[in-house]
Amino acid sequence: MLAMLLDAPGRPLRAAELPRPEPAAGQLLLRVRACGVCRTDLHVADGELRDATLPITLGHEIVGTVAEVGPDVDRFAVGERVGVPWLGWTCGVCPHCRAGRENLCDRARFTGYQIAGGYAEYAVADARFCFALPDGYADVEAAPLLCAGLIGYRTLRLAVEGTAGEVDRLGVYGFGAAAHIVAQVARHQGRRVFAFTRPGDEAAQRFARELGAAWAGASDAGPPEPLDAALLFAPAGALVPAALAAVRKGGAVVCGGIHMSDIPAFPYALLWGERVLRSVANLTRRDGDELLALAPRVPIRTVTTGYALADAGAALDDLRAGRVHGAAVLLPPGSMNPSPRPR
Repeated sequence: MLAMLLDAPGRPLRAAELPRPEPAAGQLLLRVRACGVCRTDLHVADGELRDATLPITLGHEIVGTVAEVGPDVDRFAVGERVGVPWLGWTCGVCPHCRAGRENLCDRARFTGYQIAGGYAEYAVADARFCFALPDGYADVEAAPLLCAGLIGYRTLRLAVEGTAGEVDRLGVYGFGAAAHIVAQVARHQGRRVFAFTRPGDEAAQRFARELGAAWAGASDAGPPEPLDAALLFAPAGALVPAALAAVRKGGAVVCGGIHMSDIPAFPYALLWGERVLRSVANLTRRDGDELLALAPRVPIRTVTTGYALADAGAALDDLRAGRVHGAAVLLPPGSMNPSPRPR
């Protein structure tokens, strides 16, 4: 099978022909039909996340068809379509797992990081951490829901839970794959979205307004009115004090990325007033079940750009440079999806 391997941080991905993997007990063998390209993949490829098992096949927004079922699997059958997220395995016995906070498990293993991911024609996954996917979404449309959607949903939920009072005015910093999904969820919930993009990125601001944002502008500008809460998806630590300055007393700022540049020193006055600053770590299966049930009711519309599997390196380059509109998705040879864009 064709797989795109990362041998070392900072190295280009390498196309390799590998044996088709065999599912162990509790695992599924999946024929990959689409795999989203996430900013976390960039953090792994660039060495900003340092505990990857190398060489590694990246990719953790996998849509696949069950090709083979390993022993002791009773959830899925051959031919079913399933989704595979970032969280690939947890111990199930630590205090975090027993409390329903499996996203914080110290022994957790992650798809495309310690477990071979979906930049390949086949992948294996723990059946317990796979999701049934809603009908009505093509493979390429479903892929971004499995991380951009899930992390966006968890970030929004924690922001609402952490804010004193109603959350009507919601700021979203960094209008990429996660933001374009969470903005639709927020609008469905009756919230007003204020979108912040890179200065001068008029295309992203226009995209945000097309998705119903009440306002869209540069991240170095203040919003036209105080925010109740803010979600940060851009991995720029300098945005943290900017977001704190933009939210009202009792508001919350939630950082949704797995990696961020250092947060600069800021005056205590920005945090004072019972503002809340917190992070989101990974996801839980509860998040996945809730978001995938909600998606067709909104309905969430994912905007994607397709790339051939062999062009995974180009997709990462485009994501790094801010050239991706919505979400990038890799399409293996023979996938039942629209043709990837020509390179």
